[in-house]
Amino acid sequence: MWLQHLVLRNFRNYEQAQASFCPSVNVIYGDNGQGKTNLLEAIYLISTGRSFRTKRLSDLIRTGANYFYVEAHFSKDGISQCIKIFYDEQSRKVQTNNTVHNNFNSLLGTLPGILLSPEDHALMSGSPADRRKFIDLHIAQIDPLYVYHLGRYFRAMKQRNHLLKSRSEATLAAWEMAMAPSAAYIIEKRKEALVRLGPPIGHWMDHLSHRKDSLTAKYDCSFSLRDLQGNDLVEYLQAQWKKSRSKEMHLGSTLLGPHRDDLSIAISEKDAKNFSSEGQKRCGSSALRFAQWEQFYALIGAKPLLGIDDFGIQLDPERQKLLQQKLPDFGQVFLTTPVLLQIDTAHALGVQNGQLGSLAT
Repeated sequence: MWLQHLVLRNFRNYEQAQASFCPSVNVIYGDNGQGKTNLLEAIYLISTGRSFRTKRLSDLIRTGANYFYVEAHFSKDGISQCIKIFYDEQSRKVQTNNTVHNNFNSLLGTLPGILLSPEDHALMSGSPADRRKFIDLHIAQIDPLYVYHLGRYFRAMKQRNHLLKSRSEATLAAWEMAMAPSAAYIIEKRKEALVRLGPPIGHWMDHLSHRKDSLTAKYDCSFSLRDLQGNDLVEYLQAQWKKSRSKEMHLGSTLLGPHRDDLSIAISEKDAKNFSSEGQKRCGSSALRFAQWEQFYALIGAKPLLGIDDFGIQLDPERQKLLQQKLPDFGQVFLTTPVLLQIDTAHALGVQNGQLGSLAT
């Protein structure tokens, strides 16, 4: 599985650009502010259907233009395939080979990928929403049903919140019945994913910290979950929401459920957010991403894409050198860097002011 060719039109600072990639390490280099991360963002968009820098698709449209277009040609299971993405603030269109979709979620799982970026500090120091995003996107790339249940849960909760704000109990039970099966599915899949990620998370933290630190990630539920599964969990969730109605009506919001849950991340058995150094946190977020990559590889039987934005910023020079030596083992890699790195079998792509090509060094 590898991305062969990428076409951009009016995407960020690219008016029109084409890039070809090798199936191993691709080094995207150039000065800051030239468009290196924008290219990585386009690859991430193809892989996940979203940006890792903004929630607004309109931010991806080049200044002065009224649309963006991304086209990707890739090989998967020995078959040549194509993805086309168009957005003009009025409509969005995704075409996978000959199938047209109106939802960017259709891209999930088509070309799985993992990204390490400076924004990953939020996994350690950010809000619960940052960590929920991590685990949700991890599961969504390998389980289409998970995406369905996330959408179903949030749509039903939106209706419940509307009733809570208007202090009406008329159809609260009906919306809670709609929320409960999806909430149970989300909770169970998050717990399962963290159990599977446990060993590779520990392995990578051990490796990156030179056995100085350990890392664990556990599911932290917004209410006493107990050891419930299936229908028992569904009934328990409904009972909890019914019990909390009076309190939630005063606040106009649903306080319990997977939308309020968190991941409890500890480094060397201490809460990472409050007790770990910046170096430990950078090491920990990198371990989480590499564990993700390893888990995807085990589950899908093919090496997912690996993107690394601003290579080396997450690790000290010694760990950078160690990681650089291991990069060819990851399959197809895209990394951005201000300087051209010398890596065996790597393909170099220079970026200057939204133009792609070789740069003078």
